[in-house]
Amino acid sequence: MQYTHLGRTGLLVSRLCLGTMNFGPETSESDSFAIMDKSLELGINFFDSANVYGWKQGEGITEQIVGRWFAQGGGRREKTVIATKVYGKMGDWPNEGKLSALHIKRACEASLRRMQTDYIDLYQMHHVDRETPWEEIWQAMEQLVREGKVLYVGSSNFAGWHIAQANEIARSRHFMGLVCEQSLYNLAARTVELEVVPACKSYGLGLIPWSPLASGILGGSKASGKRRENERSQQAIKKYAAQLEQYEAFCDGIGEKPADVALAWLLANPVVTAPIIGPRTMDQLTGSLRAVEIKFSDEQLKQLDTIWPGPGGAAPEAYAW
Repeated sequence: MQYTHLGRTGLLVSRLCLGTMNFGPETSESDSFAIMDKSLELGINFFDSANVYGWKQGEGITEQIVGRWFAQGGGRREKTVIATKVYGKMGDWPNEGKLSALHIKRACEASLRRMQTDYIDLYQMHHVDRETPWEEIWQAMEQLVREGKVLYVGSSNFAGWHIAQANEIARSRHFMGLVCEQSLYNLAARTVELEVVPACKSYGLGLIPWSPLASGILGGSKASGKRRENERSQQAIKKYAAQLEQYEAFCDGIGEKPADVALAWLLANPVVTAPIIGPRTMDQLTGSLRAVEIKFSDEQLKQLDTIWPGPGGAAPEAYAW
């Protein structure tokens, strides 16, 4: 496994991030344990979760599974850089969602209990909260850092200007601010190249792409999986039929699997820290490792741009002179 710094931090994380969203709803606890054990064995030390995963309000089912895995000992917690998220609705009462100082405090403490750990390596805001001032958010995060409950703070699903706004206010408070952004990014969804990627580059944030295989459609026609078979994915397959045919031909031409090419394309971007892989099975986990080794020529990258055109680069040149 290869490692890189998480954005501008000194923290080293694996070039692939293990997404735990399937743990509980799609993958049994015993299989989830086996996948996490195998991940460490393969050198993957970066795991991503969220308090809402498990999709039963307020229960944090996936975090509980991670916690019971940590509780087995054997250096599991010490070897793992664990990331989780705050924002989602965790109850029906007021202040049980979003990013008020009250909810951030309560949500963090609840995640710590569920994961049976005394600190979170990376605490990410799952979405921007337009109703809470940044001064309040940063005051709450600063307190968690002072208490040693959180080491680094990140964002997810932020626009470029949100990243700039957040980090400028953090700078004014002499706080490190955001160190990474988790965004929807793959060959078929490249909108973030307009402003999010440039913002990450300017502020030293590591980009963590979620849905790197576009809900499975970039896995190739021979791939299987529930995500690829759902109605939304089937509609996308029809929409991109011509491109997917060209894409598979390109992958065949270089002798690589479509899923590996999709991940490797993201890894070729210097702003990207680690795409999130969300395996439901052991085979899906081990099958992702090839992506770290694939390198593209300039001509091959141009071919991929032709098949999957981006927005034209960064804003405003992408749409103006």
